[in-house]
Amino acid sequence: MEAGAAEAMAREHFGQADLGDARRTRRLVKTASLILARPGGTLPSKLPDWSDLMGLYRLAAAEAVTHETVTAPHRHRTLQRMRRHEGVVLLVHDSTELDYTHVAALWDELGQIGNGGGRGYVCHNTLAVTAAGEVLGLANQVLHRRRIVPRGEKPSAKRSHPGRESRLWLKGCQGVEPAAAGRDGPLWVDVCDRGADTIEFIEYQVGHGRHFVIRCGKDRNLDGDEHIGSDRVHRKLLGYARDLLPLGERVVEVAAAASGKGKSKPRAARVVVSSGPLRLRASRFARGECQRLPLDLWVVHVREIEGSAPGAAAALEWVLLSDLPADTFEKACERVDWYGRRPVVEDYHKGLKTGVGIELPQLEQTRRLEPVIGLLSVVAAVLLELRHTARRPDADDTPATTLVPRLHVRVLSGHLRKLYGQPREDLTIRQFLYGVARLGGYLARKNDGPPGWLTLWRGWSELHRMVQGAKAMRRTKSV
Repeated sequence: MEAGAAEAMAREHFGQADLGDARRTRRLVKTASLILARPGGTLPSKLPDWSDLMGLYRLAAAEAVTHETVTAPHRHRTLQRMRRHEGVVLLVHDSTELDYTHVAALWDELGQIGNGGGRGYVCHNTLAVTAAGEVLGLANQVLHRRRIVPRGEKPSAKRSHPGRESRLWLKGCQGVEPAAAGRDGPLWVDVCDRGADTIEFIEYQVGHGRHFVIRCGKDRNLDGDEHIGSDRVHRKLLGYARDLLPLGERVVEVAAAASGKGKSKPRAARVVVSSGPLRLRASRFARGECQRLPLDLWVVHVREIEGSAPGAAAALEWVLLSDLPADTFEKACERVDWYGRRPVVEDYHKGLKTGVGIELPQLEQTRRLEPVIGLLSVVAAVLLELRHTARRPDADDTPATTLVPRLHVRVLSGHLRKLYGQPREDLTIRQFLYGVARLGGYLARKNDGPPGWLTLWRGWSELHRMVQGAKAMRRTKSV
């Protein structure tokens, strides 16, 4: 994207930052525009001009420039988009580790990661996504430093410690207040993986009027004698869920996943869906801070039909907990579809690491590193929005010029002359973004999935250089 387009996007996402001085805000916008045009690699490769790189370093050193103040304008923009959206908004939560072990000066300032031998942050992200899959932005981000638990620390001390890692799920939600609307107003739903399956978190959700879909990770005791499956009363959650009568069959899209045997390919799984009401209550020894309130929820069980999983792939099974009723096949499928949007946050984490190189900066103070993390995190969210525009239903009909300047479209189509015949300006969004991916090495074979982060950002950088060359030629001809 050319400097003018990148600068417009940078102003939209950073222009309202309150950094104590308008000159700092202008520097932030300029830096963001340069990184948007060249997102990959280290900071020196993103900002090859020495004055721009030094400008970022001076900006990060200012006391008013923090992770909070840098990300605030984008988070506010995301909240506004959520409020304007008339349908369901999914708040997809997940954490990833950011590794800065290579920066020796930060060793004592950072927390443990991995098996305890590395140093970095646990970065908890909340992405706002529509039920149709449109990315609205990064709604919240928490940088957590994992503490070293003293030997012999009592369970009560662990529960009350403010640095307990399980509090991240609560902090992620506390950064985005629930939709303030009546019964017919907007519906915001927290979507979480098994890490959020704690009674403490579920009690928080119910007590604060939030809606949620959480994948069950524990086989909990049920409260009461009304949990009747197909033929008997159940005392355990998983047994009850697996014994519920089927509501119907459907196809579920399964994202690619890494495992000990390599990376599985995305596939479509034929599943049976069932659902039923249940009641949970915290046990006497439940972890976290629990009030032991009765929790009336719904469970949705998704099981792949036996023998339909390809090769050595494990059969799909999801056990989902929700506060929202799932008493019909349609409602149960809606909860399944909401959880099916969760991989977008994993895609975002890939973008942070392989797209914008968030683990590459070598700043030697955390107070300077954290604003840069915030800057790169917002850039990755903006680029994720752009990437997902190629998957929108109208991507084959919407002109690419609604997304990027005409010169970009002409330069790309001229370079890919074998594909498009001649330089032209009528490429669609999908044609343009897939063309950009081709510049980055995407082969677009029949069985290839959508372009990945690396191919897209290599393509963006290459197209940026080509556009800069075309502009230089224009200036030369005008002399």
